[in-house]
Amino acid sequence: MSDTSRPRLLVLGSTFPARPDDGVPAFVLDLAHQEATEFDTLVLTPRVPDGAARERIGDVQVRRFPYFPKAFEDLADGAILDNLKEKRSRLVQVPALVLAQYRAVRAAVRSGRPDVIHAHWAIPQGLVATLAAPGVPLVVTTHGGDIYALRAAPLVRLKRWIFGRAAHVTTVNSEMRDRLTEWGVPADRSTVIPMGVDLGPARDARARVAAEEHHVVAVGRLVEKKGFGNLLEALRGIGDDVPWRLTIVGDGPWRGRLEQQAAGLPVTFTGQRGRTEVLETLASATVVAVPSIPAANGDQEGLPVTLLEAAAVGAAIVASDLPGIRDVVHDDDSGLLVAPGDVPALGAALRRVLTDAEARDRYRERAVESAAEFSTERIGERYRAVLRGAIS
Repeated sequence: MSDTSRPRLLVLGSTFPARPDDGVPAFVLDLAHQEATEFDTLVLTPRVPDGAARERIGDVQVRRFPYFPKAFEDLADGAILDNLKEKRSRLVQVPALVLAQYRAVRAAVRSGRPDVIHAHWAIPQGLVATLAAPGVPLVVTTHGGDIYALRAAPLVRLKRWIFGRAAHVTTVNSEMRDRLTEWGVPADRSTVIPMGVDLGPARDARARVAAEEHHVVAVGRLVEKKGFGNLLEALRGIGDDVPWRLTIVGDGPWRGRLEQQAAGLPVTFTGQRGRTEVLETLASATVVAVPSIPAANGDQEGLPVTLLEAAAVGAAIVASDLPGIRDVVHDDDSGLLVAPGDVPALGAALRRVLTDAEARDRYRERAVESAAEFSTERIGERYRAVLRGAIS
């Protein structure tokens, strides 16, 4: 933090790319770029393999702090909740991460004197900011897991305590905001603001990649809440008269079981890919499937950035009817919605999009119009307004 002519912003996150276009969700960085148009912006995030300890990305400064012996440090490499579900032994890294983040925030506050902190996820970032910088106005952004999961009574009390001390809380869909209201967050201190999508790269991918016939695409971390197992079963039962092939982009703890489930089917698992390749794959789809479901621990999507990217490239979308998702996809207008976990309905919707060219073209056109409402520029301005309000 160096420009004394502008307000200073400290951003805290735990999912952050190590390198440009490495396939790790970049929504925290994308928003930080927008925030940096008005604020002197520093992002503080846990160390991950191949990530520089300090770097500058455009107008955004980035610091990555160590929190565990490097050979075993993998809790924040991806999504923390999913990593804990995959390997319970990672629980030993949790207190180490919280303590290291506390120290890093204290040091950043002493050296940079931020005017406001923006914490992505209530736990651990919102908690740490509340403890480490009680005198700095705090904006907490919840993304899904920190509302829907972590449902044990002590954790709910902890979240209510964090939200009660925040200057403002943002969330990505209206159902999550209703939950905040139930937990005592006043209506004037919470706002629904989703993450945004960079329309430029999506537009470029749409221009250079043509949609292919019979191509179903699904993108996301291979975990329970993505619902990819239901997608495989829906396609298995779609009927021999409708040709299809499926490309699944992403990696995660469920990959082995999904590959086993897909045995004998025309399915390709690409693993994790960078944003450019993801956009090109989405643009090549006849239909993009977003079959999300609530996980057993209560976790579910807030508003998947992949869904916004699919809409922005002009894909025909079949998705689960969940809060957040239905803000982007309007049934039989900008895509088709089905009840989460309803495999026959998912199969019928996929069959329709694969076979009905007229409907498919309509969904593509309306999806692009819908995505425009979620441009990074529009979302960035809304977040900058919240940060200004928190300071004042």
